[in-house]
Parts: sequence; structure tokens; C-alpha cells
Amino acid sequence: MDLILLRHGKAEMAHPSGDFSRSLVEKGRNQARRAGKLLRNAGLLPDIVLTSPLIRARQTADEFCEAAGIPGAVIQGWLASGMHPESALKELAAFQDFKRVTIVGHEPDLSDFIGWCLGTSGSIHMKKGSLACLEILLPSRIGTLKFLIPPKLAEESET
Repeated sequence: MDLILLRHGKAEMAHPSGDFSRSLVEKGRNQARRAGKLLRNAGLLPDIVLTSPLIRARQTADEFCEAAGIPGAVIQGWLASGMHPESALKELAAFQDFKRVTIVGHEPDLSDFIGWCLGTSGSIHMKKGSLACLEILLPSRIGTLKFLIPPKLAEESET
């Protein structure tokens, strides 16, 4: 499976109702749309998009899917902030029949997952709006990094 990881876009710094309720700012919405367009133009659209239930991740997934021209995301509680790599791998097994899956989540969860699959630690950091792709053989955790695209590069690809 190709597992595409998308870190949520830039969000407001704080929200009176807490971290769960933080919304994307316009820059974050633009980051998500650019990621969707980039994958669409590259012919790398996912078969399914899974997202964290946190507002900023759901909004990122919505903007991404709309820009990519694909059906909306499926909310998955295990993608909430604090995801553990071992648990994520077990949850992803339910989607192993899909060729390409995108997950929308948070830091440091996504970087930790990539590092865990690659057998490294602390060597990857996903900025807000970044895309990464792992080729992963389920149920093993063995993965190969196919690409890591920072939001700035996605922005430049539009021009």
C-alpha cells in the first residue's frame, strides 16, 4: 500500500474551547488545497482519505478532497493527536485492500510513524501542510519513503 500522510494545515494558535476546536486559518486552507491539487496533477490520488477527528484535521481533509475532486474523508478516532505507531499500523490493516490511502493527522505523530516504519528516530519532521508517502507492506511495519514534500514546494509547483 502507498500510505500518503498529510499534516493538517496552519491553524489558529488557540481556541476558547481547547485544542480539539482549533480551526484552520486561510493559509492552512490554501496548504490543504495545494496538496490536493498536487496529488491530482501527479496522478497520485488516494482511494480513500482517513482523518483525525480534530477540527483542523477535518478541515484539512475537506479542503484536500475538494481540491483533488475525490469523495470526502472518513473520520478515524485513532488518528487523533497522540496516535501511536503500533496502533496505527493495526488500524491500517482494515484498509489493506486499498492501493493508496491518505491519512490526515498531527505532529509529532506522523513523523514518529514515518521514523518507526523506516527504523529511524527523529530524522523526519513534517511541517504543517506537508505530504509524505510510504510504501508499506502490511502487516509488517517495513516501509520505504517514496516522497516528502514540504508545503513550500507544493506552493511553488502551482506557479
